[in-house]
Amino acid sequence: MSSLINLLNRLRTWVQLEAEAQSSALQQQWSRPIAERVAKGWAIEGLRSEQFDPKSQTLKMHCDHNESRFREGDLMVLHRGNPKDANALHVELLYDGEIELELGLIRGNPLFLSRNVDGWILDQDWFDSSPFYLNALDTVADSLYGRTVILPLLQGSLKPQIDYARYERAGQELSQFGLNESQLEAIAQAYATDLLHLIQGPPGSGKTLMLAHLTQLFVNDGKRVLITALTHRAIHNALNKIAQVNPDIAVCKIGHQRHIEDLKTPCYESFEESGFNEYNHGYVIGATPFSVQSQRLANVEFDVVLFDEASQVTLPLAIMGMLAGRKYIFIGDTNQLPPVSIFSAPQPTQPSIFAYLEGRGNQTMLETTYRLNDVLTEWPSKTFYQGRLKSSPETAGKRLRLSGQPNPWDFVLDPQKPIVFVDLCHHNTTTRSHCEADTVVELILALLQHNLSPEEIGVVVPYRAQSRLIRSLLRKTIGNEAIWQPIIVDTVERMQGQEREVILVSFTTSAPPFAAQMANFLMQRERINVSITRPRTKLILIGSHHLLDGKRYDANQAETFALLSDLLDHSTKIVLPNGQLKRHGSHLT
Repeated sequence: MSSLINLLNRLRTWVQLEAEAQSSALQQQWSRPIAERVAKGWAIEGLRSEQFDPKSQTLKMHCDHNESRFREGDLMVLHRGNPKDANALHVELLYDGEIELELGLIRGNPLFLSRNVDGWILDQDWFDSSPFYLNALDTVADSLYGRTVILPLLQGSLKPQIDYARYERAGQELSQFGLNESQLEAIAQAYATDLLHLIQGPPGSGKTLMLAHLTQLFVNDGKRVLITALTHRAIHNALNKIAQVNPDIAVCKIGHQRHIEDLKTPCYESFEESGFNEYNHGYVIGATPFSVQSQRLANVEFDVVLFDEASQVTLPLAIMGMLAGRKYIFIGDTNQLPPVSIFSAPQPTQPSIFAYLEGRGNQTMLETTYRLNDVLTEWPSKTFYQGRLKSSPETAGKRLRLSGQPNPWDFVLDPQKPIVFVDLCHHNTTTRSHCEADTVVELILALLQHNLSPEEIGVVVPYRAQSRLIRSLLRKTIGNEAIWQPIIVDTVERMQGQEREVILVSFTTSAPPFAAQMANFLMQRERINVSITRPRTKLILIGSHHLLDGKRYDANQAETFALLSDLLDHSTKIVLPNGQLKRHGSHLT
């Protein structure tokens, strides 16, 4: 019992300290002069109110200049000089069109906008979720199931058991769907366990399809299934796939209507509104763990809780979701992004639920990737997955297909070179590189000229400032929003779970002292893995070899720099000083 109490006390302390650190960081940020906040991308000034839609509770704003680090989904505070003002509006950034913004109103009186049209400032905001976490920790300690099942499971004193009759039946029922051996094994063990199972899903390994078939088995048994995750996107992907695998399954999401942009199933504000409380058969509900602590899903019980992207879910957040069910399936990958706070250091202070539970025996790994071709699979497989990850026969030999007229950038786009490193040899850049941004846009234009769809192009960057720069250049260079808008340009955190035919990675940093300072972030193993495993056929790494000189400034970072160096050695190297097009010593125009 003392070990359980110690665990809870550690989690409570962590939740409180994290909340205090986040609040303190935000207060310090707000206290800086507005000119400094704008210069550092922490704020936008000079906003003008253009329209408020009372039905959707959305605001349209205009500004003349925007080089902020903000992006869709961020929580913001809209004010006239003081973020703490009682008349400030707390909003969510729904659309960032650089000078045209759309905000979703969360809290505040919109009438104040009509009285003061000009002179608004947009700052970063923060939602204190610690009461939800602390309430979940109190509940798990006070409830019988929490004390006798959930906490012992976490501590490892309660061992999951496999029902082998159910294990055999799962294999028989799924044999017709063309799943691979590791997918079948993962589903069968997760279906047959009485309490808990972990499924490691490397990039492109079909974990969402596997999740859908596993869910169908539970629903066929009349089980009530909760699909939850840290992000709305992960929940939507799972629900969409479940509906695709079996359109007859009763499935919906419970949550705010603002977060349904890519959802293909019904969404309701609350469980009561959904009508699922009238069902006497199995069904699936998708919701964030916070929803089970709110009026949306309060006191709604489930038989099974499936956590997707569990390598990003902290223990307190996992406990929040576990309280809603009696059996738990965690799907994740500790070689991909761990939990990271907006304000805390890049290295997480709290392990994910997946990392906390793995290594205890009740775990399977999906071993076939349906995304990466054979060349793209080789390096991450040997580096992160003990050589176990293999390309499927269908994807192994795939290469980028280009059509249209020859282009001066074809020596970079060569389909027979699936991984290339374009070394621009530039110096002294930190969180923004114009040289790299220009090269990225040039390569995107070349891909478009070869008739590659904009939806098949993605750009991964380490910093929001670089993302803003590249998107701004695309907007100015292409002009047609229908073409540049589908090209995703974002940080690693937003790219996890996504894939494109071609991925360009802009390392951005070339100043060695800054590289050494940021090494644990910029060259974190998980971030590198996520960055390079988004493409299907072509990966283009863009940077400067001077980035690697950072190891001279911090001997303790030698292993970190060695990982990136090994990746670049695995790539075909192309040297283009200052971004100039050169091939075999001749200048190309």
